[in-house]
Amino acid sequence: MRIATFLSFTVAAAATQAAAKNATQDPFEQWDGPKAGDVRGPCPFLNTFANHGFLPRSGKYITEKDLANGLFNAVHFDANISQFLFDFAVSTNPQPNSTWFSLDHLSRHNVLEHDASLSRVDAFLGHADVFNQQAFDETRSHWGDIVNVESGTTAILARMKTCKATDPNYSLSDLGEAFILGETAAFISILGDAKSITVDKKLVEYLFQNERLPTKLGWKRPGTPFTTDILLENLGKVQVEYEKRLNATSPGKRSGEYAGRMIHGSTKLIY
Repeated sequence: MRIATFLSFTVAAAATQAAAKNATQDPFEQWDGPKAGDVRGPCPFLNTFANHGFLPRSGKYITEKDLANGLFNAVHFDANISQFLFDFAVSTNPQPNSTWFSLDHLSRHNVLEHDASLSRVDAFLGHADVFNQQAFDETRSHWGDIVNVESGTTAILARMKTCKATDPNYSLSDLGEAFILGETAAFISILGDAKSITVDKKLVEYLFQNERLPTKLGWKRPGTPFTTDILLENLGKVQVEYEKRLNATSPGKRSGEYAGRMIHGSTKLIY
């Protein structure tokens, strides 16, 4: 009887230890910020994925396979989105014909990094790769408790207005403008509901400010893939709201090109 009890206790203890080990190996629960020699960049999401180990924790030498696997495992991105993101990202590597990039390469101005960031200062004003609380406070002041297309667009335009007024070297390329709209469509869809294009503000604040996935607040990896079609559809809705606001003050502003530039790197209408 004592032997049976001892064996039962041993088995239970081993199972508990195994469960604990599996939990600590779960990248969603494993978070470790950058160490000396590691690099991070201007994108809070890619920084977050590196902090969780979905991308190399060093932030260096990220290959196409690293990016595709990391984005799939972290937030269920499909291969097409990962492919075009990699193509843009690798172009920031100063070494020609590279097959990898590091997160600090993304700070190269007016490629992926752009003025009027939601959480960074303009390159002329400081380190565009470092989170800036003042910039982000302005952004989130326009969101409300639920971030949606309308409040997301309001925040974009507010940051543009501030940066134009404070940065004498302010510039924004067509591609940069496309990425601004795409970033808002993407973070709402990934952290919230891609169908209604809404997200709890607290989830977004947590990720931006901590560069950590908000699992402690109840967020879970999306069960369905985030595809090019979903991105285009939701980006298009942000674009329509953005254009509507611009056309109210600047009649004749061209529209309908942003999503095409985002995906294809060229002016291509989506409707």
